[in-house]
Amino acid sequence: MEKKLPETLAAFLTPENVKGRRVRLMFQDEARFGRMVRIRRCWSPAPLRPSVANGYERQFVYVYAAVSPIEGEMDWMISQKMNTEHMSAFLSQVSAAHPEDFIVMVLDGASSHKAKELKRPENIMLVGLPPYSPELNPQEHVWDELREKEFPNRVFNNLDAVIRQLQSGLPRLCTDHEALRSLTAWPWIISLNLKAN
Repeated sequence: MEKKLPETLAAFLTPENVKGRRVRLMFQDEARFGRMVRIRRCWSPAPLRPSVANGYERQFVYVYAAVSPIEGEMDWMISQKMNTEHMSAFLSQVSAAHPEDFIVMVLDGASSHKAKELKRPENIMLVGLPPYSPELNPQEHVWDELREKEFPNRVFNNLDAVIRQLQSGLPRLCTDHEALRSLTAWPWIISLNLKAN
């Protein structure tokens, strides 16, 4: 990916496609959040031992997100399902949020990302990651940060509580542009040429 993306960008970032717009590079992914507890290490004063309630309820909600590493910004959407219809809605939301930009969105090979029914706005170009390479997607680091800061050792009584936690935690994460840049603006990403050829 690090080696092929510059060639892919050079092929797609033509004056005809870009049309004088600023190019915004984004990395997209979906994640599942639910009522199952994620046990994490935590500190407690000696001689106490922390105890964490455990929950095994298999109720989940999905979050679509796309991070812009260079700007330290992130767009997100909470969804009850993960499918082509919701992916189309997310792309439409991102397009509307950045109407002046030509967006290069890097994403994995999920079937909803390649479906014929997917509605891709004119100002978004989709670029696929190589198969089985989540380590190349900086959005994965954002999920780790969100889970570590907002969900460790938490038991939720219902799915609405999970959604409320996401609705407060995601904006908190998005307001810290420097932290998002630190998590996602990897050297090979910063070095990419995002100018129309």
